[in-house]
Amino acid sequence: MRRPALYSSSRRTAAPVAPALTGDAPEAVDAPAEEASEPASVSPLTPPSRLQRGWRALRSGIVPLLAVGAVAAVLVLALRPAPRVLTQDDIDAAVRHTLEKTVLPSAVARAADKVGPSVVRVVAYGKTDRKKNGRYKEKEEGEIERGIGTGVVIVDKGVILTNLHVVAGADHIRVTFADGLEAQASVTGVQPEHDLAVLQAHKIPDDLAAATLRSTTDLRPGDEVAAIGFPFGIGPSVSGGVVSGLKRGFLSPEGKRQLSNLIQFDAAANPGNSGGPLITMDGEVIGIVTAILNPTSARTFLGIGFAVPIENAAAAAGMPPF
Repeated sequence: MRRPALYSSSRRTAAPVAPALTGDAPEAVDAPAEEASEPASVSPLTPPSRLQRGWRALRSGIVPLLAVGAVAAVLVLALRPAPRVLTQDDIDAAVRHTLEKTVLPSAVARAADKVGPSVVRVVAYGKTDRKKNGRYKEKEEGEIERGIGTGVVIVDKGVILTNLHVVAGADHIRVTFADGLEAQASVTGVQPEHDLAVLQAHKIPDDLAAATLRSTTDLRPGDEVAAIGFPFGIGPSVSGGVVSGLKRGFLSPEGKRQLSNLIQFDAAANPGNSGGPLITMDGEVIGIVTAILNPTSARTFLGIGFAVPIENAAAAAGMPPF
């Protein structure tokens, strides 16, 4: 009787088989092909490879380094000083430093920048005999400048406030906006008792800005103001001063017009400033410059100017009161 073949779990060759008791010759049995192709298992006593030895050495060095790094990070965080809390003195010192190192624009400059885009040059033209009126500047054949003044845009559709005496008797009027655009303008309203005229420009800039108007209710003598205009055609020019008085009266040199309820100011104004805005340091219009007081015939500024309060000027344009 043949005994079953035995297979080793660790070797590829079959173990020898003892002879059967029946006397048959011993028979060798080969392992199946699939068993023979399997690699021999590694004995636990097999020495580690070079790669394994290198990894073990590297790991034994990294772990201590990581531990040291963690300890160092903890010490740094523990020893780092807490952020300093800013005090009011620190803030004041920083502000003082900034003010010392940075040149800031004056209050008058800031106010003028705000209202500047709304200020226009107003020129009235007429026809006259050049031989008899050689002092006029000729614009076109038979056309002369009869008056140069200033205006301020109060509605962004091209509504402009100026003085009546600037445009009175003009054959036509031209206005020049802050961006250089020139346009014809028409008189749409007048208020002779306050020497005011309302103009409508026939063409306006795309980004035309209207000035901000401010009530004079809380205006007091000593308040800072600025006058902007085209004195003697030069400009726009800016001058600063203060409110000198309120509710003043003025009689024109020709004795033709008595004005009342005027704002007196000492910011420099000359012929050409007429119709321009009198503004606060916030760049808001509180009046329309209309006259200067000079007992002589020089028609120059001696320190006393007058402006129509904006309440009256706004009424001339049909705008509601404040």
